[in-house]
Amino acid sequence: MKISGKIQYKSIGIGTWVLGADDGKVYELYQPPADLRHENLSVEVEGKIREDIMTLAMIGKVLEIISFKINDH
Repeated sequence: MKISGKIQYKSIGIGTWVLGADDGKVYELYQPPADLRHENLSVEVEGKIREDIMTLAMIGKVLEIISFKINDH
């Protein structure tokens, strides 16, 4: 699945990185690459939902990133 949005850091529990999608949905990122760990970074990602993973934050579906593109704007 392809999703566009902005990277955000949420200080819930031990803290977690999320993707706030352009459509309003929120995805918790599973082991995001270091290049994506920047607040308000505009990105397009391709990934898959991991139904087999539970998290402490529980703020959205867990998204494992397969590939990504950082937008210039």
